[in-house]
Amino acid sequence: MAQLETQGSVRKMLGELADAAATVDYKLPLGEQRIALNDAIGKQIRLQALGQINCVHCGRKTKKSFNQGYCYPCVTKLAQCDSCIMSPEKCHYHLGTCRDPAWGEQFCMTDHIVYLANSSGLKVGITRATQIPTRWIDQGASQALPILRVATRQQSGLVEDLIRQHVADKTNWRALLRGEPEQLDLIAERERLLGLVGEGIEALQAQFGLQAIQPINDIAPLQIRYPVEHYVAKPQSANLDKEPLLEGTLLGIKGQYLLLDTAVINIRKYTAYQLAFSVS
Repeated sequence: MAQLETQGSVRKMLGELADAAATVDYKLPLGEQRIALNDAIGKQIRLQALGQINCVHCGRKTKKSFNQGYCYPCVTKLAQCDSCIMSPEKCHYHLGTCRDPAWGEQFCMTDHIVYLANSSGLKVGITRATQIPTRWIDQGASQALPILRVATRQQSGLVEDLIRQHVADKTNWRALLRGEPEQLDLIAERERLLGLVGEGIEALQAQFGLQAIQPINDIAPLQIRYPVEHYVAKPQSANLDKEPLLEGTLLGIKGQYLLLDTAVINIRKYTAYQLAFSVS
């Protein structure tokens, strides 16, 4: 018999680590509820799109979700939806053209971390200092190491741009969901990559100041474990826009993905969708 169905607007899954040795504990925000997902692993789950999407910012009903949960008018107006969010090196705050300078002060003019992660292989990324380890969990990284502390989002994007000439900056979602990646020596990779971009980093320090870009050498790599009983040899992605009902046995959770025996689904992709969820 199915448990009581929960309905509401979905947000990205919340993943937490109780300590460095723990497995990530996941909850699914659905309306006002926080559904404990780890307990559902090994059980039949049912996920259904109810045909309504409400913008996460203004609440407006929208036929299509943009930038993971926004309506089109908000995408064209909000600072958090500007093109420089995906390409931080293109930040135009200093030109006085930021869509919302107060938002920029809070989220962009603050310490950022340049990091290495091992999700589907080695990659470089950036995140606000306050988003560690959340950012790594959201990406499904099995290992992660902060390598540089940078004064602003734009400057961290410029540093990332140097490093991604030598290493990927994207995750292969199919490889991510096929199994655990081969363990890497992230300390050695840090030394290798910083050696390759040393002159570029020095040029940025000369431009923005020595203190703007500082190495992080006193933190060990973090190992992250995910609640997965079985991986999927050939993961197939569910599409709730085409097939609004998804049912199957929950095999595990990794990053923002639910792994079912029938399909895998990126919950974050459906932010702001009205969904119904139940567990048998």
